[in-house]
Amino acid sequence: MKTIDIRTTQNVTIEYELATLRERILAFFIDFVIVYVTFSILYFTLIVGFRDIFLNVESYALRAVVLFSFFVFYQLFSEIIADGQSWGKKAVGIKVVRLDGQEPGLSEYLLRSVFYIIDILFSFGVVANLLISSSAKSQRLGDLTANTTVIRVRFNLRFRLEDILKINSIEDYEPQFPDVRKLSEQDMLLIKSIITRSRLYRNKAHREVVDDLVVRLKDELDLEKMPPNKIEFLKTLIRDYIVLTR
Repeated sequence: MKTIDIRTTQNVTIEYELATLRERILAFFIDFVIVYVTFSILYFTLIVGFRDIFLNVESYALRAVVLFSFFVFYQLFSEIIADGQSWGKKAVGIKVVRLDGQEPGLSEYLLRSVFYIIDILFSFGVVANLLISSSAKSQRLGDLTANTTVIRVRFNLRFRLEDILKINSIEDYEPQFPDVRKLSEQDMLLIKSIITRSRLYRNKAHREVVDDLVVRLKDELDLEKMPPNKIEFLKTLIRDYIVLTR
């Protein structure tokens, strides 16, 4: 699985898993089906109401151009309102991010949508497939121009064997923070990533991130006092989450 390091605006580097080519194709297929069904319903509705006009301008090429234009607009609109996730991307569990750590804006989403014309339409998807497969950051042409890529937001939580062996069974292990069930798997992955990065990069910025995270979690879990060992507290949350949600 390819990964990418993205430095946030707080100067903290976080590792993300890049979406695979298969995931991106599946998301595209879901989006295209949604657009095609919606377009077909609108088209045949208009045919019934304005039959004489549409019969005079009937053209498969024109219909294809209108359909693809509808798809481009759908991609732009859905990614803007859903924070980088079309319905297809949301179903697969992937999203668009900027490589500089900032939130993508209208210009980035617009570039990505417009370049579908080259990535998909003119090349029948060959350009997109080749670039995503061969580029280090899994970027198609639209991503390269917009300085974006697509990452996974559905993660498989992976832990070292020694972490799992500490929990022999649900009966043998008593969770210390049952309210951890309020959190999501994405939250757990973020916690695990921050623990890993704080070990690799022992600097002030990463220590501050750990401190801020613990403060937020203390409030979220309604803890009375601050945990004395912040890293161990985060590890305990991960273990508790595994036991309570599996």
